[in-house]
Amino acid sequence: MAALPPLNALRAFEASARHLNFRLAAEELGVTQGAVAQQVRGLEARLSEKLFDRVPRGLVLTEAGRRFHAPLRRAFRLIEGAVEDLSGDRQITISVTPSFASKWLVPRLSDFTAKHPDITVQVDARERLADFRSDGVDLAVRQGRAPFGTDLIAVPLFATEFILVCSPGLAGHVNHPSDLMSYVLLNDTHGLWPLFLERVGVAGKPRMMNFSQTSLAIDAAVSGHGIALANAPLVSAELASGRLLQPLSDVLIEDLGFFVVVPKRPRQPELVAVMKDWLLSQA
Repeated sequence: MAALPPLNALRAFEASARHLNFRLAAEELGVTQGAVAQQVRGLEARLSEKLFDRVPRGLVLTEAGRRFHAPLRRAFRLIEGAVEDLSGDRQITISVTPSFASKWLVPRLSDFTAKHPDITVQVDARERLADFRSDGVDLAVRQGRAPFGTDLIAVPLFATEFILVCSPGLAGHVNHPSDLMSYVLLNDTHGLWPLFLERVGVAGKPRMMNFSQTSLAIDAAVSGHGIALANAPLVSAELASGRLLQPLSDVLIEDLGFFVVVPKRPRQPELVAVMKDWLLSQA
């Protein structure tokens, strides 16, 4: 039996393969970026295989790296599960987008921890899709159109209704859809403003400010920079507090609903059921 590579080198590679970035892997492991890079280089030399292609914006797994990472990630999850079982600690990882995390999930998490103090929640808030097999994610919330995959179950969380929101200082000046052309329209990656304007009968070229995340467009609206077209559930807190107002009753209904997505065979079926039921109760 061949001698195994050092555990630290395997951990450095596994974290780097998940993040595709040495710096983020180093932050997770609590070491320097140089130490992670050195561990990976040593592992590549020991295996006589190139595991990553180094590119300007990060890392790309080679074919050998992909083949090596999948079973290695499963092995680490088995070790983590064994430790959790022995110590009595229970942890669940939920993957969500940054906007959903900041505007909907995080404000409600205290309710979950109060009801389930024995369960630790890890929130993985990134734009990229989660891989349940390699990322250690137990369930996800995603916006889109079902189905999401043959090996996944998608349960509707809430439908998507896009509404106009702006600061109280602007709200009193918007009384008709045509008034929108006098203000900056805050646009996110959904890019639904042209469709909305067409449906309410407004023609012309509006002034736009574009954002890579919905939460940024919402924050810009709170700051009085313009009018956002936002998912109604994601602005419920701002509307309730009065930081945002809905100047017009016109809405845009799209089939880009939010879904709780889980594998058909989850790694932790009991914890996944608890989190899924809680999410649905909050909606």
